[in-house]
Amino acid sequence: MVNTGFVGTLAVQQRPFQEPTPWPHQVGVIPPVARSFQRRIAAQRLRAAADVRGTAVVAQLLTGMGGVGKTQLAADYARTAWNDTTTAGGLDVLVWITASARAPIVTGYAQAGVELCRADPNDAEKAARSFLAWLTPKAGAKPCRWLIVLDDVADPDDLKGLWPPASPHGRTLVTTRRRDAALTADGRRFVEVGLFSADEALTYLTTSLSGRNESSADLTALAQDLGHLPLALDQASAYLIDTGESVNGYRIRLADRTTTLAALTPDTLPDDQVPLAAAWSLSIDRADTLRPAGLARPMLQLASMLDANGIPQTVLASPPTLTHLAAQRTRLRHTRRRKWWPGRKQAVTPDEAFGALRALHRLSLIDHIPATAVRVHQLIQRTTRDTLTPHLYDRTARVAADALIRAWPDVEGDTALVQVLRDNTAALTACAEDALYRRDAHEVLFRTGMSLGESGQVIPARDHYQHLAEATRQRLGGNHPDTLSARRLLALWRGEAEDASGAVDLLTDLVTDMVRVLGKNNLYTLSTQGDLALWRGKSGDVSGAVDALTDLVMHMARVLGKSHLDTLNTRSDLAFWRGEAGDIPGATDAFAELLADQIRVLGKEHPDTFETRSRIADLRGEAGDASGAAEAFAELVDDEVRSLGAHHPHVIGARVGLALWRAQADDASGTADALTDVLLDEIRVFGTDHPNTLDTRGSLAFWRGEAGDASGAAEAYEHLFAVRRRVLGEDHPETFAAWGSLAHWRGEAGDVVEAITVTERLLEHMVQVLGEGHPHLSLIRHNLAHWRNEAERTPERPGNDRS
Repeated sequence: MVNTGFVGTLAVQQRPFQEPTPWPHQVGVIPPVARSFQRRIAAQRLRAAADVRGTAVVAQLLTGMGGVGKTQLAADYARTAWNDTTTAGGLDVLVWITASARAPIVTGYAQAGVELCRADPNDAEKAARSFLAWLTPKAGAKPCRWLIVLDDVADPDDLKGLWPPASPHGRTLVTTRRRDAALTADGRRFVEVGLFSADEALTYLTTSLSGRNESSADLTALAQDLGHLPLALDQASAYLIDTGESVNGYRIRLADRTTTLAALTPDTLPDDQVPLAAAWSLSIDRADTLRPAGLARPMLQLASMLDANGIPQTVLASPPTLTHLAAQRTRLRHTRRRKWWPGRKQAVTPDEAFGALRALHRLSLIDHIPATAVRVHQLIQRTTRDTLTPHLYDRTARVAADALIRAWPDVEGDTALVQVLRDNTAALTACAEDALYRRDAHEVLFRTGMSLGESGQVIPARDHYQHLAEATRQRLGGNHPDTLSARRLLALWRGEAEDASGAVDLLTDLVTDMVRVLGKNNLYTLSTQGDLALWRGKSGDVSGAVDALTDLVMHMARVLGKSHLDTLNTRSDLAFWRGEAGDIPGATDAFAELLADQIRVLGKEHPDTFETRSRIADLRGEAGDASGAAEAFAELVDDEVRSLGAHHPHVIGARVGLALWRAQADDASGTADALTDVLLDEIRVFGTDHPNTLDTRGSLAFWRGEAGDASGAAEAYEHLFAVRRRVLGEDHPETFAAWGSLAHWRGEAGDVVEAITVTERLLEHMVQVLGEGHPHLSLIRHNLAHWRNEAERTPERPGNDRS
């Protein structure tokens, strides 16, 4: 087997034509087997696509991001085919070309032509064409089994006129990072090469680091840290071997943002490898030259700050993103093929932002699902961030935060989208938290916490604001407005997490600090005093709440005026707590007086005016006039629909009130149907897991049971319990309530044994969470005793046997 070199056409002396070299013959050098190489699932897909005999086989294109092992897979395929000596398999000619530009492709073809078919050794272009013509099957000629490997094609234009012919005897294999449609012309097919699987990555590290005392758990964690990228695993293994550092030590350094990936690269690499950070730099440069020129790099820099697992396209096409792209657009010098040099900053359109994403996708730097999301490998993100100056790093992070806020919906009906936005905020905070506290705490930090709480995740919301309050204090100081805001929201979600007394303690201290920092007449100080009164009431001190709010209303009227919006809102709170204190007539009169002032100041169609009408209707029902409450809600629904639209959250809330008061007025027949209609609208507006949606599910289940469908009620509560447990956790009071209702309706449906079993589990869990002496346990114990008595005096029924 002969392997000779090709002498270039620049030689002064003309070279003589060469007699064809006998088969089998190899041109070019197959790269050596990488350390710890392993055959992968991707290799099986390649063989299934390429090993087709007897028909004209189109070229197979191994595509994927830099570092996934495309060259090694191609080399393994070529080596296996070359060493196959069977009649059915094997090769007569193998040509391996490093195809990073057009010139080496032409040179490689020319060398093969000179050695195999007497091509002109003094004209490379002509010799290349001769070789491609020689590959074309000819009637009566001896078939030649050939394989052409074009490794690392950088530009589809480089292969214009240079594609090997389709042949029943030959195969063409291309490796490339490109995913341009032009590559798939004439039926050519992509074979996607992805990352190692978790098992493949662990096997790779275990083999590479054999003899070291590293646990499988540590190696698995390292593989996850490196995103299962083969090149990263190989270079990390080499670094660990060269330095003697432990896997845990390496992971600590890798997690340190001040350590660049270049610092974790071994000093010496195999001849065919480049440092990990350099593996993508040429791809980024080339993507930046694609239309719209100069936008791919700043787009990738922005994406590097966000969640590797999925960035909504709306974030990367938002106005803050477009402004940033215009400011950071790369200035490109004139080139032979592309000329672009902006004389001034040009506005960037959403279509151009989309084009930048497609350019990055074409170079396998991102995975872009149009109109949906963008995924970026975590190490591409890391190397991209490593190139940023401190100023540009912080600026890009703030723009990413601005873009998240612009993409955040006002009504979080799409719960999947909102979770993705929260995940992106978490990723941004993990890599650039300091930047989010420059001058002030970015709005996205507050929005994330409110999103958690308003979706029912009160414990995560409380913990989020606990961290935010401490972070703002450390970075901005205890007197900064954002620190005070974070403390106020921490108190809110501590209270919502069933710690009303803890909320009172936090707010008491906060009001003292606000009076000192902002003054007693500051609007923010006054509204926080209102929060303190509210949580006093919720902690059981209803009279204290009424007294505090009475004083606060008088003070706000003097400072702000009786018609100020905040004064009106505080009067609403005072009227509510008067009702909670048992003074229903006084509360009703106070709300009626407030309503008149709101109509005068805000107008009949202001949301606060509608809310006061809702409160008055509820008080009317609580005073014993359920029919009057239902009539009031019916009028309110009609007015709100005309003003706000049928699917406005206020309208949906009023429809729930209407259905429930109609049920209380002995008109329960249509309650389930009415609540079903409301539930469908809530799912559409709020999403399936929103607290309002879940509350309506609970009401619907209850009235289904009250209407005689105990089994249906039990099934509905079983579903609600599962959702509450998933969303809120097993220890949340709302989960306890759904759990208890499930037990009740199981019993009402005749399954007393199951009612006892569910109640026993609930009691056991509540004792663990709340303690033996908690007052809520008395009701659960009462219910358990009831069902045990029922079991003793009720004969066995078929539903009782669940064995």
